[in-house]
Amino acid sequence: MSKQQQSVVIGGGIVGVCCALYLQKEGHQVWLIDPAAPGDSTAKWSCGQMAVSEIIPLSKPGILKRIPGWLLDQTGPLALRPAAVPSILPWFLRFVGNARPSRINAISQAMATLTREVYNDFAALLALCPDKTLLGQRPVIEVFDTPHGLAAEREHLELRERLGFKAEMLDAGAIGELEPVLAGKFSHGVLFPDWCAVSDTKGFIAALTEAFVRQGGIRIDTEAATILEAQGVATGVTLHDGRMLSADHVVVAAGTGSRRFFPQLGVRVPLTGISGYQALLPQPEVEFRHSVIYADGGFCFTPMTRGLQIGGTIEFAGADARPDFRRAEIILQKARRLLPQLNDTAKEFGVGHRPFLPDTKPIIDRSRRLQNVLMAFGHGQLGLTLGATTGRLIADLAAKRSTAQDLTPFSAYRFMEGERT
Repeated sequence: MSKQQQSVVIGGGIVGVCCALYLQKEGHQVWLIDPAAPGDSTAKWSCGQMAVSEIIPLSKPGILKRIPGWLLDQTGPLALRPAAVPSILPWFLRFVGNARPSRINAISQAMATLTREVYNDFAALLALCPDKTLLGQRPVIEVFDTPHGLAAEREHLELRERLGFKAEMLDAGAIGELEPVLAGKFSHGVLFPDWCAVSDTKGFIAALTEAFVRQGGIRIDTEAATILEAQGVATGVTLHDGRMLSADHVVVAAGTGSRRFFPQLGVRVPLTGISGYQALLPQPEVEFRHSVIYADGGFCFTPMTRGLQIGGTIEFAGADARPDFRRAEIILQKARRLLPQLNDTAKEFGVGHRPFLPDTKPIIDRSRRLQNVLMAFGHGQLGLTLGATTGRLIADLAAKRSTAQDLTPFSAYRFMEGERT
């Protein structure tokens, strides 16, 4: 009888727990390592959307011209702290290099190979959860102040449609019918029928974690210190409290925290954290039926079981920068101008540090230095969307199976080889 495989997953956010669950499906005994409480991760402070066609990289054409404006206007939807410029400049130069049309197309095509599988991959995991309402059924809406805003997105909407994703144009009547709270406020919008939103980002991750534990998984609330190794393979993980866990496989899925393992993994990866701010209103006194992106405002409204979450603005602040919750207050002020009746009593502000790479693609790969260490990080704003698909692919890599998707574009070594993928 063959010995049961043992795996340690470093990072208990949405990507980490999905990797742990898919390894469990392979019959592994799995330890999930994270010092934070289940669900208290970057994805908690996200818009909660399964953004399956959000495949266009953040480095859209014309972004270079906007940088001076970001430095001058800290109230915009995307801000750059002046103090962060020196440290983030090398990353930014790579980022701007991905604004070429050829790169936009290549990145979008690669990302689409992953996002097309999102719902099938999550279905296998959500079947393990008693609450069948964790993943909402309603589509997502995007609204614009003027036809010019919509026209500016048309090229990218057409690219999404060529890659198999749907979008339906909305006029004022359709917007008001779908979302009465916005009746008379917008005349231009888009419905994404193949998107949906989770009912509670924190609860979603916590429910998956509970399913993992019910099936015999062990979650340890501490940090991983180092990866143990011998003769070119990982043998386990040392924890900050001194314990050692033996493992046949190690998965590094700790978001921006993955950086501390790069020397052991033998990779040089330009991974940075971009701060995404959110405001949560427990009793908003307005009703949203859908998650709604306000494109020109630079934020979105997402109704959740714990209240109305308003957020999406992002900030390039530099490594280990302290949160500036004035960014969340700016979001709330903009939301109040649109909806003066909003009740912000008992409001809560939060920030998630999105782990971004300059080409907006994640890393899903195997370490060449330690062949039994797998890497799953850098998902940017799509951690929630791509969690289950990443988990499935990591399980394939652990089993040394051919993957259904080509993982070359998601190699950890693409930045060391001239970014050819």
